[in-house]
Amino acid sequence: MTLFEQILEARGLAGGVRDDFLSPLYSHSYDPFLLPDMAQAVERLEHAKNRDESIMIYGDYDIDGLTATALLLDAFESFGFRHVNAFLPNRFVEGYGLTVSAVEQIAATGVTLIITVDCGSLSEQEIKRAAELGVDVIVTDHHNVAPVRPPAIAVINPKRLLVDYPEQYANYRLIGPKKLYPFLDLPGVGVAFKLVQALQTRLNGLPDGQEKWLLDLVGLGTVCDVVNLVDENRMHVYWGLRVLAKTRRPGLRALLAVSRVEPNRITARSLGFGLGPRMNAAGRLETAQCALDMLRARDNTVALDKAEQLDTMNLQRRADQKKILSDAKQQAERYRHHNVLVVSAPGWSHGIIGIVAANLLELYQKPTFVLEEMGDESKGSARSYGDFSVADAIRVSDDLITKGGGHKFAAGVTLPTANIDAFRQRVNEYFLSLNLRPQPLLLLSSADVAISDFSEINEQLIAELATLEPYGSGNPEVIVRIDKTVVSHVRRMGDERQHLKLGVRDSAGREIELLAFSAPAQWFVEPGERVTVWFTPTLNEWQGRSTVEGRLTRLELFE
Repeated sequence: MTLFEQILEARGLAGGVRDDFLSPLYSHSYDPFLLPDMAQAVERLEHAKNRDESIMIYGDYDIDGLTATALLLDAFESFGFRHVNAFLPNRFVEGYGLTVSAVEQIAATGVTLIITVDCGSLSEQEIKRAAELGVDVIVTDHHNVAPVRPPAIAVINPKRLLVDYPEQYANYRLIGPKKLYPFLDLPGVGVAFKLVQALQTRLNGLPDGQEKWLLDLVGLGTVCDVVNLVDENRMHVYWGLRVLAKTRRPGLRALLAVSRVEPNRITARSLGFGLGPRMNAAGRLETAQCALDMLRARDNTVALDKAEQLDTMNLQRRADQKKILSDAKQQAERYRHHNVLVVSAPGWSHGIIGIVAANLLELYQKPTFVLEEMGDESKGSARSYGDFSVADAIRVSDDLITKGGGHKFAAGVTLPTANIDAFRQRVNEYFLSLNLRPQPLLLLSSADVAISDFSEINEQLIAELATLEPYGSGNPEVIVRIDKTVVSHVRRMGDERQHLKLGVRDSAGREIELLAFSAPAQWFVEPGERVTVWFTPTLNEWQGRSTVEGRLTRLELFE
């Protein structure tokens, strides 16, 4: 059995499962009408088209909401809707989701139907206000739902099924006998795409098969929203990467260029580390409108201008992030003994602190809340991992906060600044009440397979591993482990000598270099020492030469 076959076997990919995973079929798309309220939404949109109503797509400022907004604008144009516009909330004005002031502003323009994307499931008061103003609302969303459904015409959210039929699902997949939607972890753009598929059954203008050209947006939003890349999500991204390689959108072609991503070499990693941060930078620093304008651009010159603006914003975002992270680390040291970090200060832009929270989580291996103090009120972002849900931690703090919510591993919260200390105490008490197993152990890399030498770590294996793309949550990159390998050389790199290039040699004298960025201090071992290493095989291409190396994910001295 080859090393690649061992990896497939370790991941449970054998027989027909292997073929379905490696080559997912678009024809296996699920029936969109199995989603809650889909029929009601389609009927209302048919009515709107027949009456030539004015419609507003209410988006979001992150990449999931942006791609979903662009997708619906494109599709509705194909279906022949004539009066459709988009409203993107400003993170620093409206904040996340529907607001009463935004609803009133939209209603004043004559809009009679609002369609939300990536938000709206918890917007009961805002949707009630819309109804008072004669505006109907269709919600398309994937976030946690309230016990009571908001009074919208339709609330299309897969998570509703998890609440209504919890015994029918495990890990967001249908296990029970009921005829329900089979997979619940769609991102916002995925839910919007299902609405388009449903509309295709009732409206002309977008023939069967032509909706596949929207998969570049679906793939981009799915990867960058960090949902599980399995099941229908995997299929969407698998085909989305292929559509993106030949995308018809001048904006995405320009963004690929400024991100230095070659269209014929696009991977999920290209989206997560190249395109995604640049698009998100607009909403983090100013308004997301620049990113939407880039996605919608028809002219190559305009597209390149917008893409370059996003690139410049991303550079500024990185500089701001570095400064905030430095300050936050100093404060975090005061709370090292806490199980959940809660840090705050004035001037920490709440457009950036979500990334800082992720940085602190990685550094301290603890769930983290980072808050910007804005006078009497503070806004913050949270990141978590393992068994601890920051969304649940926010929920048990209802009496201390103004509002908040989100996912298990990422959430937002607004609270009075005076309540920060009490909030810190509450979330740490909640952590202790759960009696969780040691969480840092969950961050340790585990290997798909163990090897005894580097004989099969070659370009053929790299090519075979590429068939497992797209990688992401639920389908991580392959990791191999080798014991008792000898360190041949160690090189420090970076302006602070924080990066590591490690040469290791097997018993037959074969050598491979392993790289780690911002490596932990204990990884800087000495030549001649024997170590166990976990790494992801990669291919380094430089000046026409290809070299097999590895991305180091874990290292332990071999005793």
